[in-house]
Amino acid sequence: MSTFTQILYQIIFGTKNRERTLSENQRDKLFQYISGILTNHKCHLYQINGIEDHIHILTHVHPSVALSDLVKDIKLASTKVIKENNLFPNFNGWQDGYAAFTYSIDRKETLIRYVANQIEHHRKTGFREEYLTVLKEQHVEFDEKYLL
Repeated sequence: MSTFTQILYQIIFGTKNRERTLSENQRDKLFQYISGILTNHKCHLYQINGIEDHIHILTHVHPSVALSDLVKDIKLASTKVIKENNLFPNFNGWQDGYAAFTYSIDRKETLIRYVANQIEHHRKTGFREEYLTVLKEQHVEFDEKYLL
């Protein structure tokens, strides 16, 4: 029997110390590069977007790929490309951790719109407020003292 999965992940991670270094004029290059990493890992990218201090990736992760390895590869490879091409001159790296949540495929279109509209969304809502909302929606237990 073949392996069949339908796991929709939203992956979120930010810049080190939440520094606002991902300038809008170069983000598309970063997102294209990350898209290539996902393709090389046999993942299907539905949407990627972000603002100055964090990004959201909405993707299907191939069953042969460990999520933690995928995020590590994205962070390491994108950091190298950012530095080599001076995409974001003040970029000091990614935060150590990340958030990843699974969703029913029925939520795909809603999530695509949500990720696509990050710039507009963050005109009204700060990252911390957004992050707390997602953690609570996903019923994740956490201690606020460990949140940036």
